[in-house]
Amino acid sequence: MPQSRRPKKSHHTATAKRARGPKYTARTADKYELYQLAVQSPESDVEFLSKVFKKITGKTAKHFREDFCGTALLSTEWVKQGREYTAECYDLDPAVLAWGWARNVLPLGEASDRIALHEADVREKGDRPADLRVAQNFSYCIFKERKTLLDYFKRVRNELAPGGMFAIDLYGGFEALEEMEEERKIEGGFTYVWDQAEYLPGSGAYTCHIHFRFRDGSEMKRAFTYEWRAWSLPEIRDVLNEAGFSDVQTWFEQSNNEDGTGNGVYKRDETGKTCRNCAGWVAYVLSRK
Repeated sequence: MPQSRRPKKSHHTATAKRARGPKYTARTADKYELYQLAVQSPESDVEFLSKVFKKITGKTAKHFREDFCGTALLSTEWVKQGREYTAECYDLDPAVLAWGWARNVLPLGEASDRIALHEADVREKGDRPADLRVAQNFSYCIFKERKTLLDYFKRVRNELAPGGMFAIDLYGGFEALEEMEEERKIEGGFTYVWDQAEYLPGSGAYTCHIHFRFRDGSEMKRAFTYEWRAWSLPEIRDVLNEAGFSDVQTWFEQSNNEDGTGNGVYKRDETGKTCRNCAGWVAYVLSRK
């Protein structure tokens, strides 16, 4: 993935998918395919975003914009909802866009005409105002200065359709800033490793990597690297409010498991009271124009 992408939801909660085909090795595996299998959950994301947009705005979102889109997997799932659903995707990495076009968009057939991929900065204007715009997988954390993040959020708000909504996610908890590795086995024969390599509390600078390990003992080290600022939830809410959004809501992932891992269900919770002692939590921040 491009340098601004981090796993969807958290490394605690992402749902593993079944990988088919030959056994993976560091020599033969495709890192973009591994990322999609280990991290992304486009079906549940689209279901949640569509429902919560309807709940908050009373309307149905049709035109979708995905910033930091990577392989555009989420947008391809979006347009599957029907002929009236369209998407625009923005990323600076030509390699990942080309991969996504060939592997995710073109297989849609005629529906591929409803997706536009742009090799451009996410701060660029879109083809038309989006009903729903997203910056998933904590990707906006690439903006390390408050003024830069504020500028991005202002641009997003100004370019949304009337009554439109902006959706981002964020993760935290007392383990979120520890320098540590966490492994998760993925069906199909590989292990996903989230590596929180360095956190500098004075600046908030945060370096993370994704590694993949395989049954034959080989490893794809630093398949993806992220140089972020670790923003707190109150900071993000303050900047969104300053950017002019009329309604900023926080929806926390819930847990019904003994080990405290998330269950993929999000409920509105402005204080995060249910997550106050969580080792790791994930929340959506939903902002209405």
